[in-house]
Formats: sequence, C-alpha cells, structure tokens
Amino acid sequence: MTEAAFDATAATAANRSSTATRILGVGTATPPHAYTQKELLDLLGFQHPVTRRVFEAGHIARRYLILPEPETGNGALPRESASALIEKFRQGALQMGQEAIQTALADASCRPDDIAAIVCVTSTGFMVPGLSSLFARALGLPTSCHRLDVVGMGCNAGLNGLVALDGWAHRHPGRAGLLVCCEVNSAIYCAEDTLADGIVNSLFGDGTAAVVVRAGESGADSGSPGPRVLDFESHMMPEEWQAMRFDWHEELARWRFQLSRDIPYLLGVHCTAPVRRLLERNGLRRHDIDHWILHTGGGAVIDAVKYALGLTEYDVRHTRGVLHDFGNVASGSFLFSFQRLQRESAASVGDHGIMMTMGPGAQIETALLRW
Repeated sequence: MTEAAFDATAATAANRSSTATRILGVGTATPPHAYTQKELLDLLGFQHPVTRRVFEAGHIARRYLILPEPETGNGALPRESASALIEKFRQGALQMGQEAIQTALADASCRPDDIAAIVCVTSTGFMVPGLSSLFARALGLPTSCHRLDVVGMGCNAGLNGLVALDGWAHRHPGRAGLLVCCEVNSAIYCAEDTLADGIVNSLFGDGTAAVVVRAGESGADSGSPGPRVLDFESHMMPEEWQAMRFDWHEELARWRFQLSRDIPYLLGVHCTAPVRRLLERNGLRRHDIDHWILHTGGGAVIDAVKYALGLTEYDVRHTRGVLHDFGNVASGSFLFSFQRLQRESAASVGDHGIMMTMGPGAQIETALLRW
C-alpha cells in the first residue's frame, strides 16, 4: 500500500470512530471457592508423571471451580452424573452470570431495563431455552429485549458474540446491549488419569464476563472511558478442525474436550495474518497498537503469540496475570484481561488496542479498539 493510500485509509477509519460501538462497562464473576493446583492434583488423584508436571508448571496458581464435596475416607472427588453436571452448569451459570451482569451494568451506569439486546456465549453447557432467557427472566430485562445464544464455538466465541452485538448496536444507535460469556468448565471435566484429560483438567477454570455496549454518540456515553470497537477480522484454519474439539466418551456418557499438543505452534504461525489485515484496512502500523488483550489459552500459547507478534512481557501482563489467578476461563478470558486494563487506567484518549481470541475451528478472532 502506498503512503497516500495508507493515509487515506487511516482518515476513513478515524471518521468511523465517532459512530462505532463503545464498550461502556465490564464485569466478571467466579464461583466462591478457589483451588490451588496442588489441591486439585490431590482431589483428582492424578498420577501420570506428565500430568503432574503440567499441574506443577507454575503459570497457573489457582482456579475457581464448582466441585462436589470430597468423599469421606479417601478424600477423592465423587464421580458426578450427567444430570448433576447439567444442573451444575445451570446453577453456576445463573449465579456467576447475574453477578457479572450487575457489575457491568453498574460500571456502565445502566439499569436492567436499559438493556435492549442480550447475547450469551457458552460452550460448557446446553439449555433450551438458552442462557439469554435465563438471565432475561432473572434480571427482569424488558420483554422487548432481543436475544441471541452462541453455543459450541469455544474459546474464540466471545469476539464472535461481540460481532453480532456490534451489528445490532449499529442498527439501534443509542440503545444498550449486553454480551455475557459464561463458562462452567468444571461441568465438562473427565477425571480420568490420562495425559489428554490431565492437560485439560490442569488448565480450565469457571468464570463469567459481561460487557455493556452502545453505538452512536449520546450524552449518556460520550464521556465514557471505555474504547470504541472499530473493526473485526477473522482467520480460520479449516485443515486443523480437529485440534480442539469435544468427543463423546461412551463409557462415562459425557463429552470430553480434546486438545492437540500442536496448538501453541499453530496459533503462533497463524496469529499474525488477521492482525496484519486488520491494521492494513484501518491505516495502522504494528507500533500504533498500545494495548493487547489476548485470550489466556495457556502459558505456551501466550508465549507463542507473544513471540509471533513481537510483543513484550508488559504487553501480555494482564493476559499472563489472568491465567495465573483464574486459569483459562474459555470464552470470557479476554474480558477478564480487559477489565484489568480498564481498572489500571493505562489507556489514554486516542490509544489503539487489539483483542484476540482463539478456539475450535481452528479459529482466531480479532477486534480493533480505540479509546
């Protein structure tokens, strides 16, 4: 791209900023009880040597999980039935979801009756009607509220949900919408002492994140410290569709999550492509990005993306910190990091940021922000 074309692209992107959807508030929630990795190893009783090394790696200190009381005598976790796991998801999602939503509403200075649309994202439970109906009823959202449930897309799905909400917001300027990413990962655990199950069970935690958004300038949000969402870009690796997936475990009668050992390598190789397209389309260079809000896929994933994009440890400080304190909370992970960035007040007016999520498909999603 020539410098003249580059400058013209940048000017067009700047003009779009004033009408772009703004993130007005963010909230997160977890179950009340946290477990250290050592406590979880003892409760799960894993003996596989590689599994034990993964648990003891140090990049995760603790995770918040909804677990049953240990059995009397041996101190092991009882095996939960499929129906018990479904109920765990329902109750855990309702509790965490309401807390995260209320925090986000307070952060945005909004009330439940201000919400005209709700998009709910999850991959750890299935309900009909979905979570959007559950939250609408529990919180008393308006009966005219638009609902959408995004189910089964995995850890990248938070940005997929934001794309849908952004489209709605542009068609309804001045009206507030709500995105909720709710994951009860403990409802999909398989406590088998295999390396595959051990890696999954060493990584994921329970958690929910919510954001309130609105498009168009108004007196209510023109002074908000939250960024505007300028653009989105996706990158799919269809040949790697098996890298992250659910398989049915016949003996246990439940879904089992499978992760390929090549995931860090795959994401490191491919993560630069959507970022490059996103920047070029908006007339920006790599050095124009002040803040990076990445999915907490795991220590090796963060390292791979950091290296591929040429990021510093400071750039990934919140991503690394969320992984350390909560583990991978799947679709809402990037919003936990975003909340920390907002609370830090490190972003100034005019700063740019990139959000990035990754998950099954295999898929990478990105969003461009401007404060």
